Amino acid sequence: MQDTAVNNTKIERVLTNINNVMVGKHKEATLSLVALLAQGHVLLEDVPGVGKTMLVRTLAKSLDCDFRRIQFTPDLLPADVTGVSIYNPKDMEFEFRAGPILGNIVLADEINRTSPKTQSALLEAMEEKNVTVDGNTIPLKKPFFVMATQNPIEYEGTYPLPEAQLDRFILKMRLGYPSAEQELHMLDLTSKDHPIESLGAVMKREELLSIQEEVKDVYIDQNVQTYIIKLVTNTRDHQSIYLGVSPRGSIALMKAAKAYAYIHGRDYVLPDDVKYLAPYVLAHRMILTAEAKYEGHSGEQIIESVVANTQVPIRKEFPS
Repeated sequence: MQDTAVNNTKIERVLTNINNVMVGKHKEATLSLVALLAQGHVLLEDVPGVGKTMLVRTLAKSLDCDFRRIQFTPDLLPADVTGVSIYNPKDMEFEFRAGPILGNIVLADEINRTSPKTQSALLEAMEEKNVTVDGNTIPLKKPFFVMATQNPIEYEGTYPLPEAQLDRFILKMRLGYPSAEQELHMLDLTSKDHPIESLGAVMKREELLSIQEEVKDVYIDQNVQTYIIKLVTNTRDHQSIYLGVSPRGSIALMKAAKAYAYIHGRDYVLPDDVKYLAPYVLAHRMILTAEAKYEGHSGEQIIESVVANTQVPIRKEFPS
């Protein structure tokens, strides 16, 4: 527990670092760390200019990680993401030139603006943790974390991610507009130099990898696991849901709950952790019925109703 307490202090420093740049986004910063520590990836869906890119850059600088950005456009090719082999006439052999996917923290900006073929190159790398170029398998760096963004307003000329690909992201979230007071504070912070320019690393990559392994050992009671299964099963029988959450969603919710518990200094998962994370982890993994969409319901609202109508497990004894 001593190591956990030390690591928790380091996590708090990372969150403080992010909060020094991202005003009023403590919840979103925490969720980003949840995904990172659970070795998952994040889909950020929001309008331009609310700080999506800045959040990823701040996270990378705080963790002393290699940051790469991929600006997705209609003419982007899979090789532009994964890399390509180039013939070197001096050595008379092909050399692999790594693409931007071979970074630690990767920003996939406006992922829905590129073709499904290029999208699949990124999503395959996210799932397999390696890329294949000219028959050669190249492992990705560790840690490896992708935060993809998409604009929910402009759909002309875009390629929406199918549900099978949305399922690859451990959670989906939005940043939203700041309040008037928060925006005024942002103006004060950026009136001269941007605060990210003076930001320093507060955690090493090796420490992050160690914490990711420790998160796997966070205890989750079988009753809490059963609670997760009940939540997921209820989405499959819900009258407003055409296609419910798959077993991959159950696993993602369990991993996210472990990371969330670790961030809060616990080595065990509470049902409240699952309840809090359920809308972020499950809402984008299902398809609503046409009637639900017509009535203006969102996936998050329906998951919240599923959580409200699912009994929370209660157990008096605790593991020694």
